[in-house]
Amino acid sequence: MARIYATPEQLTAWTGQPAPAGAERLLARASADIDDALLTAVYATDAAGMPTHPDTVQALADATCAQVEYQLAMGDDGTGAAGRWDSVSIGPVSLSGRRQEPTASGDVDLAPRASRALKRAGLLPGVIW
Repeated sequence: MARIYATPEQLTAWTGQPAPAGAERLLARASADIDDALLTAVYATDAAGMPTHPDTVQALADATCAQVEYQLAMGDDGTGAAGRWDSVSIGPVSLSGRRQEPTASGDVDLAPRASRALKRAGLLPGVIW
């Protein structure tokens, strides 16, 4: 069973905007991205693999919401396909050039704000000794 770290209500609170259509799907995909980023992180979980410490629960929810926010800003639906295009225009904002794709199999295009939330919680960088 997939772990989903945030709710549409938490996404609404994070962005200050109503949750988009398909928010559950976006949150599930973003949660998978967070799982990929935390492959070597060590933290307490319950039998379902969900974090148990309140600070970790909050950090994963924040990171998941930040990941969805980032994907929506990039014009992505969580599939990663939007990052393959050479230019993007949204109103007066225009971006061009090829975005650098993750190169290792465990790499994920992690939102900067998601990365910072995980670092503040002591979850990144995950190192196994």
